Amino acid sequence: MEYNFQSVNKTFQDSITKNWNYPAISNYKGDVLTYGELAANMEKLHILFESCGLKPGERVSICSRNQANWVVAFLATMTYGAVPVPILHEFKAASVHNLVNHSESRILFADEPVWHNLLADEMPALEAVFNVDTLTLCHARNKAIQEAENNIRELFHKKFPHFSAVDLNYYQDSAEELAIINYTSGTSGFSKGVMIPYRSIWSNFEFGKEVMDWLAPGHNMISMLPCAHMYGLMFEVLFELTHGVHIHFLTRIPSPKIIMDAMAEVKPDLIIAVPLIIEKVYKSKLQPILSKPAVQFACKYVPFFRSFLYNKMRKALIEAFGGRFYEVIMGGAAFNKEVELVFRAMKFPFTVGYGMTECAPIITYADFKEARLASSGKITPNMEIRIESRDPQNIPGEIQVNGANVFLGYYKNDEATAETFTEDGWFRTGDMGVLDQDGFLYIKGRNKCMILGPSGQNIYPEELETVLNNMPYTIDTLVVEEKAQLTALVYPDYAGLKKAGVKATDTQKFVEEQVRMANKELPNYAQIKKVELMEDDFERTPKKSIKRYLYKR
Repeated sequence: MEYNFQSVNKTFQDSITKNWNYPAISNYKGDVLTYGELAANMEKLHILFESCGLKPGERVSICSRNQANWVVAFLATMTYGAVPVPILHEFKAASVHNLVNHSESRILFADEPVWHNLLADEMPALEAVFNVDTLTLCHARNKAIQEAENNIRELFHKKFPHFSAVDLNYYQDSAEELAIINYTSGTSGFSKGVMIPYRSIWSNFEFGKEVMDWLAPGHNMISMLPCAHMYGLMFEVLFELTHGVHIHFLTRIPSPKIIMDAMAEVKPDLIIAVPLIIEKVYKSKLQPILSKPAVQFACKYVPFFRSFLYNKMRKALIEAFGGRFYEVIMGGAAFNKEVELVFRAMKFPFTVGYGMTECAPIITYADFKEARLASSGKITPNMEIRIESRDPQNIPGEIQVNGANVFLGYYKNDEATAETFTEDGWFRTGDMGVLDQDGFLYIKGRNKCMILGPSGQNIYPEELETVLNNMPYTIDTLVVEEKAQLTALVYPDYAGLKKAGVKATDTQKFVEEQVRMANKELPNYAQIKKVELMEDDFERTPKKSIKRYLYKR
């Protein structure tokens, strides 16, 4: 497939130059950096990189909570020609040590809580460690680095007596060159270093320009998803920075209250989210209203009441989300079908896309005006898609893709790389789906998670979990195979059950009764035979998907 690649770093340079005086990044309710100030901080880091002897192509790890300086560190690394390695700050110290060493990083950026638990001696290749909170040095292998950090203001002013946009001269990248190593934390396996080339980033930018061409300097964006994950990094940060958008970082765990408060204040022009966030809003705000007997009766028998109610709820939700956004784009996990039905009936402006870290991340998308129920949209520009099935429209098969977004392979893992590509070079996503006659993709589940039924039926746990998740007082569920039978792991809403008068000793019995009723909606070969209650929530990936591999029987 042919495509007209353009330098990613040149795109950043052009945007910073064009939007020099516009606000670029800030922590929520914190100080704001303009694009010009962002550029100045990046250049100071370039000077410090030189003092460390960092060369283009060498790696720089970043392990911190979301914050404005995370972006400074990332962009400084990329525009210098080095390779940023985002690492989730939730990882344990041993995992951080391992990933820093595995990536052969020369420099590490870490915030105070992360660095407090790390040991420099466990990462012998590091020349320096910088505190992300302050962009100051907290560990150095030699005095030259420390001296450069102590005199950074003087060194900066000596190099740029009158710093302005004309001084920018970023590293010029090429299409197949390694841009990012992003370690996955998926639902079905352990971390692998995804090697993302510059063409993948450029192609995602091209997609963004096509479908979000209305974004303009001065628009606002809230960063809720982890910057260390490609979904949040690409479409809450990097793409927006090429359009002069102001990005507000929540910096804290994005609870529903924090998110809604920020939405009301910032009034974002675009919202990127995972389904779990919207589902929580539905369960806390809408479901209690819709489940009232009087409301259900009125919706069924009173003319126009349903449309009146949905219209009122849509307006209230739009206002709660700031009132200015074009649409909510969701991805990263399956969307609960019951919730989707309600939101579509409300005509709420949302859409569900599909992507993977290995495609940096976008694969399919459709604008909310053309999106279809239960679909993840159509293949994006510079990409091709096919279903490995004798009847791709009706029989689920593995989703395979090819094109500019696809990664180079897994870092230092030739075996995993070979396994994930077909003989003719297509990327095997591991997801199962079908394509309708118009090219809309419908995902049926993970290939690796598929359970073979008693008579050879293909059982996709995600489809069963959609039914179970609609049970009253249920936060989330996971279906696993155990001794040739299906077991449902259920994390109930303990607080809600207590408020409803269900005794703690009766919780198991209550949930089992709900599962028995849910079984009536499931085919005979997919009946849930056993129920186990989870005392705490499931272990989750950055996308809030359950780490399924931890619960295999």
